[in-house]
Formats: sequence, structure tokens, C-alpha cells
Amino acid sequence: MDALIILAQEGVGLTGNIGNGLAAIGYGLGAIGPGIGVGIVAGNAVQAMARQPEVAGMLRTNMFIGMALSEALALIGFVVFFLAGS
Repeated sequence: MDALIILAQEGVGLTGNIGNGLAAIGYGLGAIGPGIGVGIVAGNAVQAMARQPEVAGMLRTNMFIGMALSEALALIGFVVFFLAGS
């Protein structure tokens, strides 16, 4: 309890180890959504290609566009992780 009072008196904020840990948890939670999105996009594209092989080229292009948009969210989270961690 005394250590908590000392930290409060010193005005320790979210810097150092605590801030880095929270930033890592935040990025981990932020990467869940894009991971699920990529899985859904790829799974549905493979399913559609299996049903109609003649449109596989168009579906593959749309699949990569969808994956790129979903991965952009993960990259934004990665940048925020470094900004919050510093």
C-alpha cells in the first residue's frame, strides 16, 4: 500500500513499463478484428471459387482488395501501438 501512495505522490503516469504493456494489450485487441475479417474474406472467396470456378479470377482480385482493406486497419493499430508506447 505504501508503494502505491509513493507512486501517486510522484505523479507516475502511463509511461514506462505500464504504458508499453497497455499499448501492447491495445494493439493485440485491435488486431483481432482485422484477423477475423481476413479469415472471413478468404473463406468466402474460396467457397465462391469452389462453386463457380469460371469467375475465380475476378473473385481472387476482389478477395485481395478486401484483405488489403482489412489489413490496413491492423497497420493503423500497429502505428498507434508505437505512438502510444513512446
